Amino acid sequence: MDILDALILGIIQGLTEFLPVSSSGHLELGAALLGGDRLPEESLMFTVVLHFATAFATLIVFRKDIVEILSGLFKGEWNEETQFSVKIVLSMIPAVIVGLFFEDQLEQFFGGKIIFVGSMLLVTALLLFLADRAKNTDKSVSFPNAIIVGLAQAVAMLPGISRSGATISTSVLLGIDKNKAARFSFLMVVPLIFGKIAKDILDGGLVFTEDTFGYLAVGFIAAFISGYFACVWMIALVRKSKLTYFAIYCTIIGLIAIFSGVYL
Repeated sequence: MDILDALILGIIQGLTEFLPVSSSGHLELGAALLGGDRLPEESLMFTVVLHFATAFATLIVFRKDIVEILSGLFKGEWNEETQFSVKIVLSMIPAVIVGLFFEDQLEQFFGGKIIFVGSMLLVTALLLFLADRAKNTDKSVSFPNAIIVGLAQAVAMLPGISRSGATISTSVLLGIDKNKAARFSFLMVVPLIFGKIAKDILDGGLVFTEDTFGYLAVGFIAAFISGYFACVWMIALVRKSKLTYFAIYCTIIGLIAIFSGVYL
């Protein structure tokens, strides 16, 4: 990998982590276009660095919210901050269960199945289209809502289902305020990202040498900057009900993928 590759991959990771277009789906389609080659095992360190960059971008965007949550937790009371933290934990449970006990089954949906990816992109498009037409409210995330949104996050582990698209759309369709839906969607994934990073570190296989520092640094910076602006942009788009543009994009890419899988 050279510096230009790291820059491009970092930007792609930062954008697709937050914009509702499914990063895993695009990775699968990209792999198919390149002949089905997957990233080599030695790229695990690079992948971990990019995910850390996008998680760090989320922390920066929501720094005030996180400080308030932590301050509330230290009070040791059943206050709004403590309740929000419990909701985050509840939302993580479905994805953790899938990741720990159904990893092999999940892997079967990857590996060049572009017709499936295309179909899931159409599902993402439908969710975004419906969410854009939902009425805005001032409703907050409830404990049952947190579990339902968590189920949407677990389903979004399938290639082609956008995590941010699925969780934000599900929240809005449940009647949750659009700003609060976006806030919850982005904050709920941070513990999962850090948990996945910790698991990769404990499992071993991460390789770091002086030769890799350059492209790791470039990838991190690119993913962080693009992720930061994508996160801020996505919040504004949700607030202004502008998700239909991404619904159209996902529909076009999904139909192209299905057509390619059937006829090419």
